[in-house]
Amino acid sequence: MTTALKSIKSLAPLLDRVLVQRVKAEAKTAGGIFLPESAVKELNEAKVLAVGPGALDKDGKRIQCSVAPGDKVLIPQYGGSPIKVGEEEYSLFRDHELLAKINE
Repeated sequence: MTTALKSIKSLAPLLDRVLVQRVKAEAKTAGGIFLPESAVKELNEAKVLAVGPGALDKDGKRIQCSVAPGDKVLIPQYGGSPIKVGEEEYSLFRDHELLAKINE
């Protein structure tokens, strides 16, 4: 998907959608050895950047999202809607598609 966004801050998710950015895997081991890009595995951990206002139930009441901006979450390996702004890659997921919230 090609977007004409100048900044990701201009994107506001709707309903129960959550904008996330994958956490980049370390390219260096604990022992200080640098790994080639091909050996670095993509993580399923992401940081929440923005959250929509929430979905509506059958009575028209708003159901709040279970995460907030700044939270770390576990996302599925596949799915979501990819968004690319410049060289950075982001994804939009529905709140119920997120697998877990990581409490540190």
